[in-house]
Amino acid sequence: MAGVALEQVNKVYPNGFRAIEDLNLDIADGEFFVLVGPSGCGKSTALRMVAGLEDISSGELRIDDRVVNDVHPKDRDIAMVFQNYALYPHMTVADNIGFALKLAKIPKAEIAERVARAAQTLDLGEQLTKKPGQLSGGQRQRVAMGRAIVRQPKAFLMDEPLSNLDAKLRVQMRAEIAGLQRDLGVTTIYVTHDQVEAMTMGDRVAVLKRGLLQQVDTPQNLYDSPDNVFVAGFIGSPSMNLMKGRIERGDHGVTVKLGSQTLGVPDSVLSERPALERFVGSDVVVGLRPEDIEDAALAPDSPADRRLHTTTSLVEALGSEIIIHFPLDVEPFEIMDQEFEGEDAVATATDETGNYIYVAKINPRSGARMHQPIELAVDTGRLHFFDPGSGLSIRQ
Repeated sequence: MAGVALEQVNKVYPNGFRAIEDLNLDIADGEFFVLVGPSGCGKSTALRMVAGLEDISSGELRIDDRVVNDVHPKDRDIAMVFQNYALYPHMTVADNIGFALKLAKIPKAEIAERVARAAQTLDLGEQLTKKPGQLSGGQRQRVAMGRAIVRQPKAFLMDEPLSNLDAKLRVQMRAEIAGLQRDLGVTTIYVTHDQVEAMTMGDRVAVLKRGLLQQVDTPQNLYDSPDNVFVAGFIGSPSMNLMKGRIERGDHGVTVKLGSQTLGVPDSVLSERPALERFVGSDVVVGLRPEDIEDAALAPDSPADRRLHTTTSLVEALGSEIIIHFPLDVEPFEIMDQEFEGEDAVATATDETGNYIYVAKINPRSGARMHQPIELAVDTGRLHFFDPGSGLSIRQ
């Protein structure tokens, strides 16, 4: 096992495109570390530089305190698990798992022992004589994991290993990979564009955008205290509602104006975010998570200045919760654009009157119905505020 460190690492292609810019990461020995971000953000490029499959333009990469910038991939003592499994179709499961050991001229008895142990760990004991084409997607993924495990490397590198699986199997394999990593204690760097995967699997998560590191923290801290508006909008499902608002001071204290409606800002928020005082009379970006909104009929004690009046445009009953879409006459703050982010771009919808649609996640006991008026109680103590110029969280 080993720690992995990247110091001021850059990747610049011959055409001048900067895929990674001044990346600094310090990944602890035995840590499950996740790189996440939208398509094209540089996360796979960073992983491939650690693997030695991409040259580093500048900066320093260390594995187990050894500088490996110019070390050949096979000499870095790492094992990589790819998105497409990369199994040999003509070999049995046992031969696929043990192939790297055979190349390394490990004695046959030891290869058989390691393969058997990995197969037992991954519940592949009955599949060892089969070919990859006879296996399910989940089983093929386990074989790819087994091939990495038997090498007993200093670190695992995983590049979107679950993206080819269906939704139910992805959930199962998420738990299996996380549990396996905890049991083995091997340093693991895991790349995904799925923020739910990142949040449920990682000890720490690094969020990237356009080759730039946005924030590194535990999943819960990324959710509770995003450093900027991009992290706020990217982490969480459904995404945080981000809207343009204005901080004002009235007879009853500080408020935030959202279109034609106003919410009171509790003193607790001002205590946690003293810098917000500097924005009184100014525009801000207001972040409101869907789960911090409730049907006011189920929150009778909610103060009148903590409520929004709207009409449901869509009601999605999911059993354990209800997702409602509702219009407000307040402009959204866009965190991504189509030109750079492609399929990951966020485009806020509008209704027939031109109002923008936002999302709430409410109690399934709500009587919310399609196209009916509804009053929403907002947990204003959980509001997030960002500087519209820099995009940074307004805190100290």
